[in-house]
Amino acid sequence: MMEHDMREKARNAMRLILEAAKFEVEEVDEPLDLSAVREGECALVLCSNDADLIAQFDKTNYSLMVDDQEMTCKKLLFTLEKGVSTENCAQWGIDEFVQYAGEAVLADIVEQELKLDLSPGKGKAKKAAAAPSAGGAEAAAAEPEESSGISILHFPVKLTEQAAIRTAGIQGAARLRFMPYYLIHYTSSGEQVYKDRRIPFDADGWGAINAINGIKLDLDGSKVEESEIPANAEVSDAHITKEEATERMVAELIERLTQKVRIKQEKGDAIFYEEKTLKPDRKNIAVDAKQVYIPVWQIRGKKIVEVNAFTGELLSEPMDEGVEVF
Repeated sequence: MMEHDMREKARNAMRLILEAAKFEVEEVDEPLDLSAVREGECALVLCSNDADLIAQFDKTNYSLMVDDQEMTCKKLLFTLEKGVSTENCAQWGIDEFVQYAGEAVLADIVEQELKLDLSPGKGKAKKAAAAPSAGGAEAAAAEPEESSGISILHFPVKLTEQAAIRTAGIQGAARLRFMPYYLIHYTSSGEQVYKDRRIPFDADGWGAINAINGIKLDLDGSKVEESEIPANAEVSDAHITKEEATERMVAELIERLTQKVRIKQEKGDAIFYEEKTLKPDRKNIAVDAKQVYIPVWQIRGKKIVEVNAFTGELLSEPMDEGVEVF
């Protein structure tokens, strides 16, 4: 039997996992632990090591009435017993539990929905691939990467781990990190007229600001995509708000479009020059900002080197303030 305290902890963790997958979760009467419902889907959860209880759970059909419609409930079993076999349950052991608990935390951080596979059968946890030997580097790079089940808006990973290590020029442990940026599309319009001089303030373009250290970067917003990131990748938190990044971009745009106009005037034998500074009006500037992520390979060996996994560029400045790049 799973001890009471252990079962309670397992139940709480399973609740967090299911809530990360956007289920509405409630406790139910024993012998079951939880019920989870989301649009068009229902699941019942059992946390147990008891063979008889598991067998009963596996063979029993459960249904739920929602708005006069009957839904057949899926069944999710979490057990620490390795010898247990079921036919009609999604069965999780230690590996699956650890995997999904970690992914649930990540999903909460990046505010995305966790994807769960509740189809019957033993779960298959994703395993981290062992570091390839020098002779097997290319073969390892060709293997498809496992997905984390987490979708975020990011620039695609175009550089493999082994290619990043070659670019870095050092041997070491490589880690894929997704660094937060605010991708900003700006448009400016309007004009000012001074004397006989007309000054337009038309502009249309993209910019990006690092949400950790504020460094500005030129990016093509059309390349960004929303898709699942590889397993074991790290997603870093933003330290700068979207509003702060937006106002900084607007301030830089106003400064760039500001012009000084010098007008020559003659009065008799005297010549005068009048200078006027003309700036665009803030109300004529529109900005659309959204948080995106740039993939970066960080290689830690005798020193730390970072490589942009989208462009393949060797970085001279760290993507976050907690790393020193040599």
